[in-house]
Amino acid sequence: AFLDLSGPSEIKGVWKDSITLPCAYVPVEDLVQQTLSWTVVHDKGSGTILRRDGSGDHVLLSEYRDRVNVPKDAPGNVSLHILNLEISDRGSYTCQVTWRDSNNSLIAKEITIKVEVVKVAATKPIIRAGEPGLTLPAGASTSLTCEASGSPPISYRWFRSAPAGTAELLSSGAELAWPSLRPSDSGTYFCEAQNR
Repeated sequence: AFLDLSGPSEIKGVWKDSITLPCAYVPVEDLVQQTLSWTVVHDKGSGTILRRDGSGDHVLLSEYRDRVNVPKDAPGNVSLHILNLEISDRGSYTCQVTWRDSNNSLIAKEITIKVEVVKVAATKPIIRAGEPGLTLPAGASTSLTCEASGSPPISYRWFRSAPAGTAELLSSGAELAWPSLRPSDSGTYFCEAQNR
C-alpha cells in the first residue's frame, strides 16, 4: 500500500489571525496510524508542538498551549490549526506520521511547511452607499443593510436623523428592518461602521 502526506511547501499567515497548516493522507486499509507529531524550527529554537498517540493529543511547547489543535474525527486529516498567530511563530513546521502495517512494521512519512507571518495594515471601513431616496407604501416591509469593507471585526450602528442635528440610535447591527412601515417612519437614516 502506498501512502504519502500532502501539503503546501509554504504558507503565509496573518498576525493575530488563525492559520491551518495542511497535512493529509488517504487512509489505507491495512495501515493504522500510530503517532502524529508536529515539530517546529524557528528563531527561538526547535521542539515538538503537538504529539498524538494512543493516549491522546499532547501539546509539548508551552508557547502553543491552548492555541493549537488537529481535527479529531477526520481520518487522514492531520492538519495543524494555530490560533492567534504571533510574529515569532514563523519558521519551518514538520508533520510526521507513523503507521503500523499488517506485519507490525512501522512506516514513517513527513512533510515540512515553511510559515511566514505577515502584519496586515489595518484599513478603515469603507461603506458601500445604498440607494438614496427610497419611497415605499405604508404597510410594506423593508430593510436597510449596511456593508463595509476593511479590516475585521467591523461593527455597525444605524441612526435616524432627529431635529436640530441630533441623531437617534436605532440598532447596533448591520441590518435595520421594518415588518410594516408607517408614515411616521419617513425620515433620513444613516449607518456608521467601526473597526479597531
